[in-house]
Parts: sequence; C-alpha cells; structure tokens
Amino acid sequence: MKTVDQQSLQAILSDLAPRATIAISGAGGGLLEADAVFAVFERAFLDGGQPRDMTLIHALGMGDRKTRGVNRFAHSGMVRRVVGGHWIWSPAMLEMARTNQIEAYCMPSGVLTHLFREIGAKRPGLITHVGLGTFCDPRQAGGRCNEAAREPLVELIEIDGRTWLRYLPFAIDVAVVRGTVADASGNISASEEPADLDSYAIALAAKASGGIVIAQVREMVADGGIRPREVSIPGNLVDYVLPVADQMQTYHGAYDPVLAGLAVRDEHQRPIETSSLVRRIVAERAARELIPDSTVNFGFGMSADVAQIVADEGRTSDYWFTIEQGIHRGELLTGDLFGIAASPAAIMPSCQQFDLYSGGLLDQTFLGLAEMDAEGSVNVSHFGGQISGPGGFIDISQGARRVVFCGAFEAKGLRVSASGGRLTVDQAGAVPKLVTKVEGVTFSGPEARLRGQKVTYVTERAVFELTEDGLELTEVAPGVDLRRDILDRMGFEPIMRAPRAMDEKLFRNVADKAA
Repeated sequence: MKTVDQQSLQAILSDLAPRATIAISGAGGGLLEADAVFAVFERAFLDGGQPRDMTLIHALGMGDRKTRGVNRFAHSGMVRRVVGGHWIWSPAMLEMARTNQIEAYCMPSGVLTHLFREIGAKRPGLITHVGLGTFCDPRQAGGRCNEAAREPLVELIEIDGRTWLRYLPFAIDVAVVRGTVADASGNISASEEPADLDSYAIALAAKASGGIVIAQVREMVADGGIRPREVSIPGNLVDYVLPVADQMQTYHGAYDPVLAGLAVRDEHQRPIETSSLVRRIVAERAARELIPDSTVNFGFGMSADVAQIVADEGRTSDYWFTIEQGIHRGELLTGDLFGIAASPAAIMPSCQQFDLYSGGLLDQTFLGLAEMDAEGSVNVSHFGGQISGPGGFIDISQGARRVVFCGAFEAKGLRVSASGGRLTVDQAGAVPKLVTKVEGVTFSGPEARLRGQKVTYVTERAVFELTEDGLELTEVAPGVDLRRDILDRMGFEPIMRAPRAMDEKLFRNVADKAA
C-alpha cells in the first residue's frame, strides 16, 4: 500500500489506459462517497484529457445533485458508458444519458452489488431471479436506458426447467472506496461511517481483475490502531490511500457517532412536519398493513412516512426495520440522508443485506408508487423518456412476501381536503398515475402473481389489491365520487366486486396544499 496526495494520485489516474472500467462505492447524500478521489479524476481529465472514455459502475446513486459524486464524471469524453443502480443524484449525467452522449444502463442495486462479488470470486456472472419481468429482462429493455446503449449486459438462461437471468461479468480496472481510517499496512476501517455498503466486494472485484484499489480515508493510524473486527477491507486488497483530513461523514455535516451506532440518541427526533394531507392519509392507511414482529423494509419517499408514524407512536420495537444500505433497526432518516439510521442495531455489508432480500426473508416492504397499470405493474424508474434508476426497489419488491405500494392517485397540482370523515378532491392532478401501461416495468404484476405475493396499492382516495384475476379496487374514500374521481381518471377499468369504504378516521378536518 502507498499513501498518496492528490497531486501524485492525479499522475496515476492520468496514466490509465482509455476505456478503463471504474467501480465506485457510496450512496447519495455523501454516504461513504470518496468525493476527493472523484475530484482528482475530474481534475485529471479537465487538465490533460485523461483518463477518458471510461465505463463507470455504481450500485447506488451518488452525488449532491450539483457537482459532487457521479457529477464529477459528467464531462463529454470522460465516460462512454455508465451502469448505475440510481441516477437522480447527478442531473448532469442524466442529461448526458438523455442526449445519447453516453451509453446508459440501469440495473438493480442488489444485482450490481452481487455481481461485484461474483466478479471478485471469478464466477461466471450473477445468476438470479431478480429483474425477471422488469425492464432489466432482455425480453424487454435488458437494462438499456437510451439508444446509445446497444451491447447486451444480461441474458436469459434455463436451469432445471426454470428461467433465470445471467448478468454478465466484466473486468474492473479501478475500484474507489472510502473508510474512516487506514493503518500503515493499508487495512481500511469504516467504523465511524453510517454504512459499509459494497466496498469490500468492489475492492475484491478489482484485484481479481488485475486492477487497482484506491481508498479515501479521514486519517492514518499506526499498525495495531484498528481492531481486527473493525477492518472492512484488508490491506492486501488496497493499493493507494488518500488521506483527507476534512472528510465529512456525509455532505450534511461532521461525524456524528449516533449515525455509526457508536452512541445512542435518547430522544426521537421528529423531522419537519409534512404539509401534504395526501402523504398523511396514504401513510396512515398503509401503516395498517404492518404485521407485528415482522422484518420490514421501507423505501424512499412517501413509503418512508410509514416508518415515521411508527416512530412517532413509539412502536419501533414492534418491528425489525431494515434498509438496503445494510441497516437494521434504529431511527430511519429521510430526505438526502435516506439510507442512514440513528442508533442502528446492526450495520451489515449491503451484499449480505441483499442476500436477505433475495432469499425471501423479508416479510413486508413499503415502497413508492409513481405509475401503476391494469396488470398491477409499477414504475418508479422511467419518467417522460428519462431514467431515474430502480435502486434496491427491484431486489426488495421481488423478494418480499408482502408488498405495499404508497402513492398519490395523481400528480402535479392535486389538491384535496378532508372534513367530517370525508375526502373531497378540490383539484385533480394534471398527471395521471394509474395508466393503461406503465412507461417502464420496475415491478411486474404478472411475475408477482406467479410468485404468490400479496400486493396492496394505497392512494389517498382508493386502495387496490393484486388478485389471481387481476387488479381489484377494494376500498374507496368516503366522500369521493366513484365514477368522477376514480374510474374516469384511470387508464383502465379495475375489477370491482364489493369495494368498501376507507376508514373515516383517516380523513380529519384539514385542507391540503397542491401536490
């Protein structure tokens, strides 16, 4: 292992051959992001035009929606291909994908994490059920997200009469990881970070490919300064270490031991109250689907409000909360810090967390809902011809026994009010979300029926269930007109047997701001 400064690291990166493949670890909001290393990549390219035409791989989204993270690589000629699990943290890279300046691919975060592990073990790619029936299936888009992306990265195979997906392996030339400290032998510890993520898997994949591993850390310590069980990447896998004394725990501030599970926060920290009545109604109705003593996952956005309700009521000990970043229990944070928990009970590598999900050991998941269609399929990854990426959505939704989708019935301008236990749609949303066919299949209703999953779709004015016969309307908010406010504003006719009224207690006397 060699300790480097930014100038010497820039010289190393400038010597990389064109078309090198770079794998980076981290998650949005600055979680375990080695942004100082990313900045050296950027500076090397802008100063001398090298490295160029790279392939960039990242399992989770990275950046600050402005200049950091994946945004560092969003320069014409710097990358030719990006394979990402989540894209929204880098508007600049999204624009390059939209305009076909790069080959853009989206893959499930767990798939990419596990693929790194398979590459590191020199196995023949990742063979999995995750992605069947979705846009990652080669019978659909095969993960391709623009016209420039033509090469197949996944194929169908059959084993013992069953269809699987095989995600193809590739060589990794450079892995970029981050920790809190490194010792003189190159051992890396993430002991003061909020997660481990896929750092070890990425480092292993690079070394097995004959590549190099660059680690960014806050400080160096002598050999023996890291307890063996706190080593996240052993020194034999690390080539270069860049110490960054002012490294932040996230883009939102200095190191907080509570987020690393090294201290306990005594009081529940309630976030700013949401002004959306729609969000409150959806979260409170969805929370009624919670099963005590179950292992639960919560997704980003409206579904995360369910976890907030449980925390507000002091019932977190009734459930075993998990999120794909490897977190177990604790107080789940939201917004840009989603993926982190205050006072977690356990922090596992994301490879192991996705094993839990893929293996069907997740009892319930609560996920967002951007679009749904007559087959019960859901889209959260494709909007107006632009990608956002699925993150862990596909891995989680396919592995959970019970799935609850949470979302507004419509978008853009929706305004509702509640009074006397009744809901009124004061202004319809301009963008329908219950459509004839979703723009991209992130969750496949037909595949869910084959798996025997129980699936519920919760909106502020109606609740649906996925049945053997199709999508059934099971609940209607009191006060809304079934034909005018629901059926006429859908792109399909649902099954209707005997829909019941949603509980009047959900509709307290309050007006909503336009959503």
